[in-house]
Amino acid sequence: MLLLQQIEARLVALLGPAGPLLAVAFLGLVMVIVALPMLLRRRADPLDRLRAANARPEAAAAERPDRLRSASGADKLERYASFLEPQNAEEFSAARLRLIQAGYRTRAAVRIYHFSQFALGLGGLVGGLIYALSQGSATTQELLLSTLLPGAIGYMAPKYWVTRRRETRRQNITDGFPDSLDMMLVCVEAGQSLDQSVIRVSHELRAGYPDLAFEYSQVAHEMKAGKDKTQVLRDLSERCGVTDISSFVTVLVQSQQFGTSIAEALRVFSAEMRDKRVMRAEEKANTLPTKMTLATMMLTVPPLLIILIGPSLYDIYMTIGGGAAGN
Repeated sequence: MLLLQQIEARLVALLGPAGPLLAVAFLGLVMVIVALPMLLRRRADPLDRLRAANARPEAAAAERPDRLRSASGADKLERYASFLEPQNAEEFSAARLRLIQAGYRTRAAVRIYHFSQFALGLGGLVGGLIYALSQGSATTQELLLSTLLPGAIGYMAPKYWVTRRRETRRQNITDGFPDSLDMMLVCVEAGQSLDQSVIRVSHELRAGYPDLAFEYSQVAHEMKAGKDKTQVLRDLSERCGVTDISSFVTVLVQSQQFGTSIAEALRVFSAEMRDKRVMRAEEKANTLPTKMTLATMMLTVPPLLIILIGPSLYDIYMTIGGGAAGN
């Protein structure tokens, strides 16, 4: 304990009040610089290669397209993939699905996402440290708060952004889904097949609901490529992450399996979706008075009180002031 106090006193004498914090920051920076090359140059474990070779056939088939593609020269983060991407297949799949649902579909989306967290977090730490040192005399608690808080905000900013984008995209898809069902029902009743109806709906919705139009065009391209229709529909449900589309996919799959009329299923389901949209609108309308109560009280009641009571208070004040002056 005495040794630590002597070291702290020495650092304060050499570097000022922020000496211990500077020493800790320098030590952390050195540890990061030393650890990064070891992580980036880490060799693959032979046991990991053996497990990958004995993986399930479907998992190997899912990874094969990425192996067949050569690394793009424009992707500067390719060499740091082992550091920026989760090595666990389940974690990687979950992160990729979350980014796809937010609208980021590129191969390097997961890599860029984790790089953004790392870069913004480190930048926030450095910026906070510079700001803390520029303030001059400050307590150790204030220095730590000024340093760690920007770093935490920078690290969490990409996650917050992706979450907001994901919710916004889900809402846009939910808003446009009943209209797409009506268009699809019209196309099917006009004699078009389900594949042709999906293509036509994707073209018609491109201006109003681009996210939903892209998902329908993706379904059309996968069907043209020969992918199993049931799997295509289930992939659509997984990419969107919307309950209404999951129910729609279940209806279409069951209609295809049992051989029932797709037009009849679409008619019933589209009517249900229209009713559901009206119910959501009524729910928002019913909650509006409650949300406006506070704003109404804050913006209406004080001016009204000033108008009604203000003159009387002014007269009372003048009366009291005049009586005091007379005495």
